[in-house]
Amino acid sequence: MSVEREWEASYQGRDAAEFAYLAEGNARQARKRVSADAVIRDETGRLLLVDPTYKPDWDLPGGMAEANEPPRQAVRRELKEELDLDLHVGELLCVDWVSPHGPWDDLLAFVFDGGTLSADQARSLHAVDPELAAIRFCPPDEVARLLRPYVWRRVQAALTALDHGGVRYLQDGCV
Repeated sequence: MSVEREWEASYQGRDAAEFAYLAEGNARQARKRVSADAVIRDETGRLLLVDPTYKPDWDLPGGMAEANEPPRQAVRRELKEELDLDLHVGELLCVDWVSPHGPWDDLLAFVFDGGTLSADQARSLHAVDPELAAIRFCPPDEVARLLRPYVWRRVQAALTALDHGGVRYLQDGCV
């Protein structure tokens, strides 16, 4: 049974005033921006990075979730839109709460395991969306130079989760 059906069943027969009270409470609750990225490697262990045209630094492939879109679905959609890559997105590796900065409210950044691409897949991969200036596979030690420091810490946490299991929780890239 879906959450919506469970909710309808448990609230069936309640009056309009109670529903209005719940809706008012919902309107006061936090609305979070959500991003969803993937750690994708080639057969040699290099990480896939993308160079967005709208940011000064490289980033993991993925992007922003649309309203009410689940994070795993968001990363699959972004990979298809930007790289024409239709991947099974694996386990959640880390969640990073990013504090408000510049014009942006806070953000929940989800990072999933995007798996390992075959040599042929990696060789044929290219950006298909004008939002990306370039893509490249980089060894982990080179990745640190290309990412913002808090994004690099998020990647390190995701790689640790890949190696040791579990999900890491971060705040601004810190444990």
